[in-house]
Amino acid sequence: MKTMVAALALCLLYLPVYQASSIDIDNKFEEMEARLTKTEKQWMDHTQMTESQKNDDILKDLEAKLKDTEKQVEDLRAEVQGQRVAFGATSGRATHFGPFNAAITVTYKNVFTNTGSAYNPGTGIFTAPVKGVYYFSFSNNHYSSKPSGLRLMKNGEKMVSVYNSAAGNLHQTAANGMTLQLEVGDQVYMGLQTNTWIFDNIDNFCTFIGFLLFSL
Repeated sequence: MKTMVAALALCLLYLPVYQASSIDIDNKFEEMEARLTKTEKQWMDHTQMTESQKNDDILKDLEAKLKDTEKQVEDLRAEVQGQRVAFGATSGRATHFGPFNAAITVTYKNVFTNTGSAYNPGTGIFTAPVKGVYYFSFSNNHYSSKPSGLRLMKNGEKMVSVYNSAAGNLHQTAANGMTLQLEVGDQVYMGLQTNTWIFDNIDNFCTFIGFLLFSL
């Protein structure tokens, strides 16, 4: 009996302490739950901000790539347009041209095509718009009572020629061509040799043709 009374007294003695400890634990749990909730909210806010910032960075990167691609397209378009160089023309005459007592540039005024506008029908001169390798050809016709001579000229220098001697009263034709490497601004044209002539009519015997093969 005495033992039971002593145990009961001891329990009554520690009960307030236990109750106080239980309250402290509950408070700590509530505090920890509040902290956890706050931390979770901060994490969500940070995550949303991070995703938003990430999206902004991705968008900026895409915009930069788009601008770069647009520039490349424009550069490529300009390059392709610069490489489209070709012309073809005939003399546009219906009679003889020459002879003259000095060499003279032949004008080919009947223009069939002039892509890139590098050929000037008023002067008969082709001016290279880009550095590259070009091909030129020409044909000639004349009445053989007098000789006929044409030269493909580059910056005043003879490249290739055709020549027909006087041979009675015949119509004679000749043609030639050459591949030339040109710098920007180089000039190519046809020169009629001294004391020779050419003949053309609506059949367009006398032609001058050139085009860019590839740029350098």
